[in-house]
Amino acid sequence: MKMERILVVDDEPITRMDISEILKEANYNVVGEAKDGYEAIEKCEQYKPDFVIMDVKMPLLDGLKAAKVINEKKLSRGVVLLTAYSNKEFIEEAKKIGIIGYIIKPIDEKSFIPNLEIIFSKQEEFEKLEKKYLKTAQKLEDRRKIDIAKSILMRNQNLSENEAYEYIRNLSMNKRTDMGKIADIIILTGENND
Repeated sequence: MKMERILVVDDEPITRMDISEILKEANYNVVGEAKDGYEAIEKCEQYKPDFVIMDVKMPLLDGLKAAKVINEKKLSRGVVLLTAYSNKEFIEEAKKIGIIGYIIKPIDEKSFIPNLEIIFSKQEEFEKLEKKYLKTAQKLEDRRKIDIAKSILMRNQNLSENEAYEYIRNLSMNKRTDMGKIADIIILTGENND
């Protein structure tokens, strides 16, 4: 069984059923179905799917607007749009919203699952890169804070740079927390002492 949990959204019950069956046959976990954009948002909040496969043209709230809300609230890892429309403005709007895939209807069963496999794989690669970037950014920010904290310790406690670093490092190990958090506290308390 694949790990991906999928929500299928389409205003046509037969289309929803067909898509769900294709996904289930390919060992995907279909966690729910929705008939419009509002219901899609509700079901995303309820089921926390990995991915949403959603029609664009639906009553009440269309797929593009619903996808925007789903992406902004981070209710799933990504939205794949299904649509009979391939005109430029739909595609541009989809790109702006952060849609991860765009599949033209009618669905070709032979290419549907391979297309999804590629889309999901690319999203996974993107998520790994994003995590790596955030980790690197955090390390740089922590390094900056540690430098500020060292200078505060050097000034307030008359320590050498190496002694100040060792002080932060030892406190970090004793408190079992990262050096960036220790540096935050030193910065906050150090500024109050001035």
